[in-house]
Amino acid sequence: MPPMKQMATENESSVSEFILMGLTDQPELQLPLFSLFFVNFTAILVGNLSLMSLIILNSHLHTPMYFFLFNLSFIDFCYSFVFTPKMLMSFVLEKNTISFRGCLSQLFFFCFFVNSESYVLTVMAYDRYVAICKPLLYKAVMLPRICCLLMFGSYLIGFSTAMLLTVLMIGLNFCNNNLIDHYMCDIFPVLQISCSNTYVNELVSSAVVGTAIILCSLIILVSYAMILFNIIHMSSGKGWSKALSTCGSHIITVSLFYGSGLLAYVKPSSTETVGQGKFFSVFYTFLVPMLNPLIYSLRNKDVQVAVMKTLKRITS
Repeated sequence: MPPMKQMATENESSVSEFILMGLTDQPELQLPLFSLFFVNFTAILVGNLSLMSLIILNSHLHTPMYFFLFNLSFIDFCYSFVFTPKMLMSFVLEKNTISFRGCLSQLFFFCFFVNSESYVLTVMAYDRYVAICKPLLYKAVMLPRICCLLMFGSYLIGFSTAMLLTVLMIGLNFCNNNLIDHYMCDIFPVLQISCSNTYVNELVSSAVVGTAIILCSLIILVSYAMILFNIIHMSSGKGWSKALSTCGSHIITVSLFYGSGLLAYVKPSSTETVGQGKFFSVFYTFLVPMLNPLIYSLRNKDVQVAVMKTLKRITS
């Protein structure tokens, strides 16, 4: 074989599967962590499925706010299936492998759902801004057609960014190292083991993550600054209470989601920060989807009324 041809052959990807290292390699922690995350996974599924069911079954929840909340729960419900089963397997199997195609599929759906959730949270902040600051125009602005378009746009952006990142990943070579220091095929841990030049991938990935975090956070901050300004000028204590209770849940969710996301992806190129990213990614992949149904139901009288009505229907 000619030297140039042999070199090209050697440079081609020889990796057909990856090994996911999981959250920890300490044997004594495997069973407790499996139990903890299994309970977490069950809580995510039951919580989000229950909230979606309540919204469907109760006509007084058929409003723009709960339409967006339904989509948020749907995203959390779906994207938990993307990585949780593989993570649970990493606690019980000696070697948790995933095929090259499986890894790319996991990366695509993870990017799709996370980016979509980012823009859904932004739309929810805009919805609260219109409801509190422009109450007389709310029904005229948040028409069913507009709400559907906002959701379609959120999913479209999520799909486009996920497709772009996945296509860029397909062009990379993985020579000998197939050990991913993560519990899922996340962008930067996968890039770290590639033997190709990953500059373009890192640049595009950082731009996508940065845009999602900065742009969405800016819109959310401006929306809530306007809401806060409006609340300060409210004369009635009842108006204060209603506005704060409506926005409080969303502020908690947004803080957890964007805060942990920012910490997970800051300076992603070094080995130390990839480990740091693995730790912080637990918050937005496991904690936020579990807390969302609790945050929006425990602090929400409409949802509490829906729960009582549904329970009465079941018992009767």
